[in-house]
Amino acid sequence: MNAPASRRYRVGLIGARGYVGSEIIRLIARHPNLELAYVSSREREGRAVADFEPDAGRSLRYVNYNPTQALAENADAVVLALPNGLAGAWADAFDASTSTALLLDLSADFRFDNTWYYGLPELTRGHYSGQRRISNPGCYATAMQLVIAPMRDIIDGPVQCFGVSGYSGAGTQASDKNNAEKLKDNLMPYALTGHIHEREAALQIGCAVQFMPHVAPHFRGLSITANMPLTQSCDAEQVLRRYCDFYHSEPLVKVSASMPWLASIAGSPKASVGGFTLSEDGRRLVAVSVLDNLLKGAASQAVQNINRAFDLPETLGIL
Repeated sequence: MNAPASRRYRVGLIGARGYVGSEIIRLIARHPNLELAYVSSREREGRAVADFEPDAGRSLRYVNYNPTQALAENADAVVLALPNGLAGAWADAFDASTSTALLLDLSADFRFDNTWYYGLPELTRGHYSGQRRISNPGCYATAMQLVIAPMRDIIDGPVQCFGVSGYSGAGTQASDKNNAEKLKDNLMPYALTGHIHEREAALQIGCAVQFMPHVAPHFRGLSITANMPLTQSCDAEQVLRRYCDFYHSEPLVKVSASMPWLASIAGSPKASVGGFTLSEDGRRLVAVSVLDNLLKGAASQAVQNINRAFDLPETLGIL
């Protein structure tokens, strides 16, 4: 049973300066059942949120909260949009309190912790039973799992995933990976073994993954080209049917036999999977998934998880 349409839930945001924080502010400000309780940013403390985020109300100002101050606000949900390694202190403070707030972490800090619900709705919805601690998946890890999942039962050996992301995935802190001048006419490989999203995807999907990420000159959007060895021969019709059947009731995953274009998904909360190509013997499938790393790879997926936690339609305020 869905929550009453008139009910509004207050959401606090910790760490609002980055690209993902900006998207979350925009989504919540336009959501019919969510509202921003506070927006915390050390660098922007005291400034009007609307000076940076036009969708925010004029009365809302950035604060610089510690966990005790955040708890005192008694928000219904708190989103942690912090760099990796910083969420633990917040989780500890909320766990030690009497707060019943939903805590949703966007970092990698709890993606390997089975006491937290791993929030990739299309693949883990059946494991959600009201948990108040949700770990939002990584952007690349989301795309890898979505493209592998329909074939998981006949995967034969490691899946090789070639990834390309826009430079917004590197965040706002200056580095070669988000330097537009250095990236111009370039493709920058990095972390070619042992990337944290490689380990995350392998753990969640239950098969070996070999991931090779790259940064490209565009701002947003990522693609995964997955090479999947199969235990049995398949034809194109069988493969397309598998994906269509698997995602037939998922409004945020588009399946198409044609190649998904990155530009078509930028700014969208949907992922697109397609381009299915088989080897001559049908024992090797190559498929492509694309999504917006700031939305389905982060902010809109976070709102999708919040919606479900409050018994609202998953796509409310997203589509």
